[in-house]
Amino acid sequence: MTRENDRERLVEVLSRSERIHRESVLEAIGAVPRHEFVPDSHTQQAYHDRPLPIGHGQTISAPHMVAIMTDRLALSPEDRVLEIGTGCGYHAAVVAEIVDTTVYSVEFQPELAESAQRQLDRLGYDVTVTAGDGHDGWPEHAPYDAAYLTCATPELPDPIVEQIATGGRIVAPVGTGRQQLLIAEKESDGSLTRRTDGYVQFVPMRG
Repeated sequence: MTRENDRERLVEVLSRSERIHRESVLEAIGAVPRHEFVPDSHTQQAYHDRPLPIGHGQTISAPHMVAIMTDRLALSPEDRVLEIGTGCGYHAAVVAEIVDTTVYSVEFQPELAESAQRQLDRLGYDVTVTAGDGHDGWPEHAPYDAAYLTCATPELPDPIVEQIATGGRIVAPVGTGRQQLLIAEKESDGSLTRRTDGYVQFVPMRG
């Protein structure tokens, strides 16, 4: 079952929100079968615009949040992208629909890393997943043009900032209590230009 009609309706909902500015993001949301990434017990809710549990105390983010974060990354097809927090692999699949390069993703929970890699491979997405501590980033494939975190951190980890190329973007939920969506761009001197885009609620970063 492809559930194309469900994806089309979801894209219509996201389009009306006027928070998604890039057509490539809406096309990616419309292309990725979210129902393939949620547990069997939640497949009927896969295209509801809400987070869902995926086990190990983790969640798959609501589609609107995946779309907003991906939109704010301002991705180009040639961009090299780092994801921290693979989860079930859905967000990485959305990003992989936009870029022509491999998406590199780090997941703290080994079982989730393994299951996400299997599912991404089965569906044909060019995503490479490793199990590890996301605070360290993934230096072997740096520099990255863009990075995003699917888990909340009190501050952006220094190794991730260091692995971003000049002009690269980072999107992450930041804060210990009240979290904000941080959008940062790396300047030529290594500093970050920062702005925020509303309040969010993500599971805390582990490690």
